[in-house]
Amino acid sequence: MVLLTALIRVLHAEFRAPVDIVTSGPWSEPLLRGQPGVGEIFSMRSRKTPYWMSLDQQRVVRQLRARGSGPTWFCDADAAARPILERAGFDANYIVDVKDHALFPGEHATQQWRRLAQIMPSMGAAAHADLDAVLPGCYLEVTQAQRAELTAWLETRGLADQPLILMQIGNKRTMRRGPRRLAVNNKYWPNERWAEVLRYLRQRHPRHALVLLGTGPEYQLNQEVAALAAIGGLHNVADDLPIPRLVSLLDRACGLVTVDSGPAHAAAAVGCPQVVLFGKALPSLYRPWGTAGADVQLLTGQIDGEPNMLGIEADRVIGAWSTLKLRNS
Repeated sequence: MVLLTALIRVLHAEFRAPVDIVTSGPWSEPLLRGQPGVGEIFSMRSRKTPYWMSLDQQRVVRQLRARGSGPTWFCDADAAARPILERAGFDANYIVDVKDHALFPGEHATQQWRRLAQIMPSMGAAAHADLDAVLPGCYLEVTQAQRAELTAWLETRGLADQPLILMQIGNKRTMRRGPRRLAVNNKYWPNERWAEVLRYLRQRHPRHALVLLGTGPEYQLNQEVAALAAIGGLHNVADDLPIPRLVSLLDRACGLVTVDSGPAHAAAAVGCPQVVLFGKALPSLYRPWGTAGADVQLLTGQIDGEPNMLGIEADRVIGAWSTLKLRNS
């Protein structure tokens, strides 16, 4: 959803009207609500639940019918949500489907969305925007009210006057069933390596607070890494980090160390410098890219000739951080 801000911003410029969003999952709405160019958000818990069982899907269909059909960009990699549009009466001629427009060789995801924003449905019409006026990459706005809320929260944790360095250890697969080393979690990086990087950061930046990010289920993982690091000035905030606060924290921080993740893209969207560890995902397609152009150091590794995050040693992360152009530090 952070990457899709590249599409939203161009469509907003083309149509000179807010872009309505149909989405599923718990964090799209708090991420996008109030962002520039975003109109109504029609949200459901899951797009894959059978329709007759999903009151959320039925509500969204009613809302879309009342809204009325219009030019539509379908951004899902599978067709699970297409029936929502069909039930709402959206004509297929109004829809630009990402699956009908193959990714160009070497094209970044934000470049793909930017390109698709310029493809008009056969039954729709809009004047093309001046793309030079719409900067490439992702963008998230942080309001003064969000910054004030963050400052008050930081004060309760004794962090309001300290420069901040952030770390995102987990990802959405980290806390699923079974050991973290399961093959499905291709963004797993060993706790001992995270602890080594933390010890380095503590030594290099003695005045900074080191803040461990994450969602509630990742709190215990952060605690395990913190125990291994055995350093002072380390703060685990995964138990109290709703999406708007996370974005504000990224906006304020000097820098971030992270796996390839949603927070990595949000960091780029607010101009936070970062070191990013990639597993199997293609950096050419998914490297964090924000309009602010903050420094991003990408790391990849291999095991037995295949892309694998476990092929990244801690000293490479430390080396990348040592060259990173930090902010407000």
